[in-house]
Amino acid sequence: MAVDASFLQFVEDQLGQVASIRSRRMFGGVGIYGDEVFFAVIDDDTVYFKVDDTNRPDFKALGMGPFLPFGDEAKPMQYYRVPADLLEDADALAPWVRKALDVGQRAAAGKKKR
Repeated sequence: MAVDASFLQFVEDQLGQVASIRSRRMFGGVGIYGDEVFFAVIDDDTVYFKVDDTNRPDFKALGMGPFLPFGDEAKPMQYYRVPADLLEDADALAPWVRKALDVGQRAAAGKKKR
C-alpha cells in the first residue's frame, strides 16, 4: 500500500499539466484532488481514476480493472487503473483526467443533494 515519493512527484507533475491538483496521504495510499474534486487514488505505485458509466468503458476497452483495496472482487471501488503508458504522455492523459474530474464533480454534486 506504499507510494514511493518519486512516483508521487511524477504523477503530480503529469496531472498538474491538466488541472490544479493536490495530494493527500490516506490509508497507506494517496488521494488526488483536482480543482478541489477527489478524482484519483494511488496505491502501490498504481494510479486509479474515478469512474462511472460515462468513462468506465474506456478503461475496460484497455483491459484495466477496478481498484480492489481489500482484494475482494465482489466489492470493487469506482476507480479503475490508469494504463502506465498513458501516464507518460501528458497530452494523451489530459482527456482521461478531465473525464475523471467530471465524474468526481457529479459524485460530489450528488452527495450535496442528499
